[in-house]
Amino acid sequence: MSTGRTRTRTIVLAAVSVAVAVGFAAVVAVPAAKDWFQNRHDEAASYSSGKEAKRDRASVPRWLPDEAKRIEYAMKTTGGDRLLKATLPSASLPPTCRPHKPDTTPKPPAMKPAWFPKHAEQRAAARCDLYYAYMEGHTLYAWQANDDWIAANKA
Repeated sequence: MSTGRTRTRTIVLAAVSVAVAVGFAAVVAVPAAKDWFQNRHDEAASYSSGKEAKRDRASVPRWLPDEAKRIEYAMKTTGGDRLLKATLPSASLPPTCRPHKPDTTPKPPAMKPAWFPKHAEQRAAARCDLYYAYMEGHTLYAWQANDDWIAANKA
């Protein structure tokens, strides 16, 4: 084989190797980096009671009953997006919650942890302060939208 053909073959193999490496990076690394970038300001915590959750984080809503159990809480550190799941002592919303106007559909929650239901905004039954909420048996699902939080904090 001539030196020219060997050199051409080496260049082609190097180019193909680089293309494969770049393709792999685009398929694997880019989505992973995007996920990290979008979720880097998300925090989540679990608590055994509402009292414990409120003691640990000032951002947990004060209307959450102390007696609530199995609390899942998520928040963005860059704004007012919050999610909450809790088992309440009864199958009714906390007393400070008010019926949600059915003619308006809230924005969907900005975060999407596995423990929070998809399409929750379609089930909003109440407003608990800035949170939209609904009950499923004894389980409370509630979320706060960043836009509502901003509007409330402008005053």
